Amino acid sequence: MLRVLLLILSLVAIAHTELCKPDAQNAFKVRLSIKTALGDNAYAWDANEEYLFKAMVAFAMRRYSSKRTTRISNVLLCNVTDRVSFWFVVTDSSKNVTTVPGSEVEAAIRMNRNRINSAFLLSDKTLQFLKITSTLSPPVEPSTPVWLIVFGVVLCLIVAGIVLLVVGGIRQHKKADSSMIEL
Repeated sequence: MLRVLLLILSLVAIAHTELCKPDAQNAFKVRLSIKTALGDNAYAWDANEEYLFKAMVAFAMRRYSSKRTTRISNVLLCNVTDRVSFWFVVTDSSKNVTTVPGSEVEAAIRMNRNRINSAFLLSDKTLQFLKITSTLSPPVEPSTPVWLIVFGVVLCLIVAGIVLLVVGGIRQHKKADSSMIEL
């Protein structure tokens, strides 16, 4: 029984090293610029932050695919560097030796990108998934409707024109009155 358990553990370890290669199929590289984004308020990247990242990826996978139950243990981080860059893969929860297709992981990350960025207090420029294109932010809605601004400008031009006509008419009337008095 002990030999079988050791054999299984060694197979899982071998599979983990095969899955955790840089540029492996279905692997994604992540680069974080915490100091650039937060300046003096930057936090240190440690095991707790790695756990949060794994949890956010597992959350994104669960939200994307309701039929699949991704656990935190299914997200593998590889080659974590001091400058905070690493590779990650998501393994299939039913068989821990195969990865989830990269297209599914990419779609899940894109769908939940804003939530992931918010969890780390970063943006698309400071939390980069290198193979995954950044999502477009929704267009900014102005606080005042555009038609109201156009209406205000047109109304101001009309009022200015009326004022100019009235002032010009008064000047012309005074000029005409002063020329009649001199005669």
